[in-house]
Amino acid sequence: MTDPSTSPAIRPRRLGQLLRRLLDIYSPSGKEGEILDYLRSYLRRHGLPTIEQPLDGHRYNLLVLPPDTDIRLLLVGHVDTVAAHELDDFGHEEQGDRILGLGAADMKGGCAAMVEAFISLWESGCHTPPVGLALVVGEEEDGDGTRRLVRDYHFPWALIGEPTNLQPCLSHYGYVEIELTTRGQRMHASLANLAPNPIESMLHLLLKISQFLRCEHPEIVYNIRECASSPSGFAVPERCSAWLDLHLPPQAPLGEITLEIEEIVSCERHLKPDFDGSIRFTTIHAGYELPEKGAIIESLKAVFAQHSMKWMPQPFRSHSDANLFWAAGVKPVLLGCGALEQAHAPEESVSFEQVLVAARLYLNTMLHLIKH
Repeated sequence: MTDPSTSPAIRPRRLGQLLRRLLDIYSPSGKEGEILDYLRSYLRRHGLPTIEQPLDGHRYNLLVLPPDTDIRLLLVGHVDTVAAHELDDFGHEEQGDRILGLGAADMKGGCAAMVEAFISLWESGCHTPPVGLALVVGEEEDGDGTRRLVRDYHFPWALIGEPTNLQPCLSHYGYVEIELTTRGQRMHASLANLAPNPIESMLHLLLKISQFLRCEHPEIVYNIRECASSPSGFAVPERCSAWLDLHLPPQAPLGEITLEIEEIVSCERHLKPDFDGSIRFTTIHAGYELPEKGAIIESLKAVFAQHSMKWMPQPFRSHSDANLFWAAGVKPVLLGCGALEQAHAPEESVSFEQVLVAARLYLNTMLHLIKH
């Protein structure tokens, strides 16, 4: 229990300094070493015990797991970002209340808020809360940090600081990643009409798949992320590849939809004997929907009421590590500062007032769990 005479409180100035420092450290997926080392030193400087969960090379997850404690909730933030649009321009800037910088919304604002909340609680004398902290790597790529985390540890609930505009997300979209490949015969460009061109075959295939999704499953958000051919010079390329992302509502019939897309490719082979193409589902993550039940949900509701904030659960429409937690038997709730629309944008930013509110929400949720 905490001592009422030293009731924990968020320190805005310290929080702002931490966020600015995190934004000034470049930490794309795979190169998180510098930001991890900084956060490890920062947490230790404030007296928190840290655990390094190694992955590969200099990469690791940074954990704070109070000893001899039954941890009921894990606060989770990922420290990696997408690659910078311009390597000379990734640090922080300020425009009034907004702080700009790569990862401001996704999700260094959330990480800073969680760290500040945990430090504030720790400084008040509460060293055995039923809550842990995990700062993980690799979320923007294949989620290898979270995969390692759930392999070595288990927690019943996770609170993930993805950008949700401070709205709780108890449901999550599913995610499917598709690789399409078409092949042909390499030949001089002047002979291109003698055999199918893999790029042209790919374009026809992509149009059929996109038309199917628009007409039959308008609830699905799809993105043709990449389309590239093998280098050919003044020649017909021998290969073309494309990558598609699908984001599906929690209750979407995932198996049925993937089968229907496979059948489109099979139909191309049947209708065009000279079509040489293949499909591979490289990632399939199911969505989920949590009921509004349980001690963690009740704590969050109570804290929202305490802050005079409306409790309006929303679905999280993107892919995130929450899918991996769910698959591992952990119940994930997403709640963080910043808007999903800002994530990965060239002018990514977050409202510092939202970061401050997020830190207070995390702190008060921990306090509610301690008292109940």
